[in-house]
Amino acid sequence: MMKGLVRTSLSLWCMALAIVTSAQTTKVSGRVTDGKTGETIPFASIAFVDSRIGASSDLDGNYVIDTYYATDSIRATSVGYVARSFAVKKDKVQVIDIVLQPNSFELAEVVIKPSEENPAFGILRRVIRNKPVNNREKLSAYQYDAYNKIEFDLNNITKEFTEKKLFKPFAFIFDNIDSTDAKPYLPIFMTESLSEVYYRQSPKKQREFIRGTKVSGIENESVSQFMGDMYQNVNIYDNFLVIFGKNFISPIADGGRGYYDYYLTDSAFVGKYWCYKLKFSPKRPQELAFNGEMWVSDTTYAVHRIEAGIASGANLNFVQGFWVKQQYDQVQNEVWMLTRDELVVDLNVIRDTGEKNKNAVQGFYGRRTATYKDFVINEVKPPEFYEGVDDVVIELDPLSLGADYWDQNRHVPLTAKENAIYHMVDTMKTIPRFRTYVDIVSTVVTGYYEKGKVELGPYFTTISYNPVEGMRFRAGGRTSNNFSTWVEFEGYTAYGLLDERFKFGLATRGFISKEPRILYKASYKHDIEQLGQSVNAFRNDNVLGSVFRRNPNTKLTDVEEWKASLEREWFHGFTNEVMVRYRTLQPLGALRYERLKFEPLPQLTNVGSIRTAEVSLNTRFAYGEKYVSGEFDRIAVGILKYPTLELHLAYGVPGALNSDYEYTKVVARSYKRWQLGALGWSRTTVEAGRIFGTLPYPLLAIHSGNETFYLDDASFNTMNFFEFISDRYVQFFGEHHFEGLFLNRIPLMRRLKWREVATFKAVAGDLSSKHYSELLLLPGMYSLYNGPFMEASAGIENILKVLRFDIIWRLRYNDHPRTAPWALRAKLYINF
Repeated sequence: MMKGLVRTSLSLWCMALAIVTSAQTTKVSGRVTDGKTGETIPFASIAFVDSRIGASSDLDGNYVIDTYYATDSIRATSVGYVARSFAVKKDKVQVIDIVLQPNSFELAEVVIKPSEENPAFGILRRVIRNKPVNNREKLSAYQYDAYNKIEFDLNNITKEFTEKKLFKPFAFIFDNIDSTDAKPYLPIFMTESLSEVYYRQSPKKQREFIRGTKVSGIENESVSQFMGDMYQNVNIYDNFLVIFGKNFISPIADGGRGYYDYYLTDSAFVGKYWCYKLKFSPKRPQELAFNGEMWVSDTTYAVHRIEAGIASGANLNFVQGFWVKQQYDQVQNEVWMLTRDELVVDLNVIRDTGEKNKNAVQGFYGRRTATYKDFVINEVKPPEFYEGVDDVVIELDPLSLGADYWDQNRHVPLTAKENAIYHMVDTMKTIPRFRTYVDIVSTVVTGYYEKGKVELGPYFTTISYNPVEGMRFRAGGRTSNNFSTWVEFEGYTAYGLLDERFKFGLATRGFISKEPRILYKASYKHDIEQLGQSVNAFRNDNVLGSVFRRNPNTKLTDVEEWKASLEREWFHGFTNEVMVRYRTLQPLGALRYERLKFEPLPQLTNVGSIRTAEVSLNTRFAYGEKYVSGEFDRIAVGILKYPTLELHLAYGVPGALNSDYEYTKVVARSYKRWQLGALGWSRTTVEAGRIFGTLPYPLLAIHSGNETFYLDDASFNTMNFFEFISDRYVQFFGEHHFEGLFLNRIPLMRRLKWREVATFKAVAGDLSSKHYSELLLLPGMYSLYNGPFMEASAGIENILKVLRFDIIWRLRYNDHPRTAPWALRAKLYINF
């Protein structure tokens, strides 16, 4: 009982402290008196300088001002007295007694001069100055009910499009076309959600409880990637708004005058607030800025309403238009909250109309409408309410499964067209021809063709070539979601015409639990691999990897591997995986395993194979990471505030199943994407590793090279396979995307919408000579004996919207054979 009493007392104390320390109002009080007589002065005006916040003294000369919108001083005035100013400590409670001296009246010359400053700038300065207090994060706590509706529509539906034979089996859907918009559109997807959102400032925590969800439409992971961008909230009080991964300058950014032209066009009552109307437009075409207008409340200089759209010349792909409309209301004295948020995105691709030299734009509308109500301000809940690692908690109301629940709780009624979406999509899913079209698109995106309970593929590995196998043919498949959404089986077989050998693999994975996520995996394979290849590189049996090679693929390894693992997600973003693996490695092609023996005479002996048994623990921590999930795989969406951290620990078990080696491996990695405003964005990866034990070179750290002409972000593109090997190392990859920062300012280049990119990569490490006693390094294999390996590149991306070309300079170790001081690499890179 005593323990519970103590806990309750601490909770109440923390709540009180949070309210006291986080409310951040400035309270000034005092008395106004005559400097000669000492009498009080009633009806004197006391106001914050450069502000409309103020008060008048009462009959006894007393005044009180309590506000969020304080400036650094107050000014007192009264008829017949000399005005005086006094310094104020912001966010403090203070007493300032004011003494005014009588004024002797003398008429002086009055000179009226026109203002040379744009009148919009004065208002803008006050808006920027008051951003911290108008941003809802100033509050110690708040909560509200939220309603979100997201809709995807196929737009630009022409009569010729609806009459195509392709759509004849489900022509009924075109009865739902809405032609009232600039582009006729057909709704194809809609989702609704009702939730409760709670925020606490100190310590900072936000939680959302989903009470109801309703979904209808075409659901797959490729569409889900776009949905991830749609779920973001546009907060105009931030200096830069991250939209589709790009940094757009907010029209009320601190340095907004460097990017926008502003015009004061009107002033009027908007509802019950007297507001100023400011129009804004980008100073330069191609910059990521907005066209639009906003109504700013006088007195508080809070944004009451804003409508903005991406400028037509913005350097952005596939986005024909982006419009946002927001309304803020004063839900409590001096507390402005977002009450309605509307967002529309027009995504477009090009389709052939069949007419010569004529294309039509075919695309999608993405619409998000959010409304917020029932605000509760500065009422902090007990600390245990905010506990829990998940920011979004799904606690569905059982009644949310029924239509009556939505009719009663939906903030905004659905239109007749929106109501028809649910029925239309459910009907469309039953049409076989529609399912066929979906399968074709799914095959192109995933590489697998679904046939009932089986998916065949991936198709891009069906045929390939390497000097060891010759022409290689592969056939494989896996079970589909129609078989099970809890367990998956996969298998393949391959055959090489030159080595006349079959290779094969079998694998399974499945859930022990989906909440929390506990996933098991098990596999066996006997196949050919390229060691020292990055995870982003083409698969060894990918047909493109065979075509775009710069060196013959002769350093291959025959790998027989048994593997089993158990993965547990403790909370969103934090995962552990325990794995056991047994491998047998044999050299193929130009690769050899050679050991130097000195007894009775120095001689080279061939080692036929290497066997290892390994137990490992992998940990991944990505704080705040959000996913869009399929049945087994997930796609991370959004940009994380903090770095993603990974730790790999492995132990080689000697003697287990005739394992040859005992060792310990430790690898740590940190990844971060940095949004840098108008300068673009960067991503950095830092990795460090150490291997303890005496091992042959295939078991050491083989730094990732690339022997294709395809640009690989996760490898050294001028390094050969097996060129550098270490047992301890530190590695850095850095890449910066300028997003057209320079080319956008060159008139002849501006229309191309090309974008600049630069990279720098380096690895420093060492290799103990003790490892040479196990296997000798072959010619062309080296340690980092002369300092770090480095390469740098400069490139252009967004060429024809899909290509990137880099010129890469190899900065060190240019005396190695089969290397060049520079190289040209290219890749497909589709990005907004």
